[in-house]
Amino acid sequence: MPRTRTPAAVSILSAVAAGALLAGCSASVKVGTSAPKLSREKLASTVSAKLAAATGRPEPHITCPEDLAGKVGTTTRCTLTADDGSTLGVTVRVTSVEGGRIHFDFKADDKASPAAG
Repeated sequence: MPRTRTPAAVSILSAVAAGALLAGCSASVKVGTSAPKLSREKLASTVSAKLAAATGRPEPHITCPEDLAGKVGTTTRCTLTADDGSTLGVTVRVTSVEGGRIHFDFKADDKASPAAG
């Protein structure tokens, strides 16, 4: 009887999602403007580092479509892309802002989307 093999990227995405859910990931970043805003690049690198720390795996490739405004309740959706092109959504939500420091939580989706094409 043939065995089904799970691609390594799907296993990695599953581990990242499970690790993010179990760890209750959150982060805070200090920004130096009067209206705090975190650049999309800094947001992506912070989420990537936190996911890697939570799962014990290398930092995944994360992209975020926009800067994160330092206003409680603000959300954005970032994307984790595996080596095989499959993706996993990551929701980021601002939980508090203290001075120039933005605190946020993030959660990876439960299921990955297969690579396009």
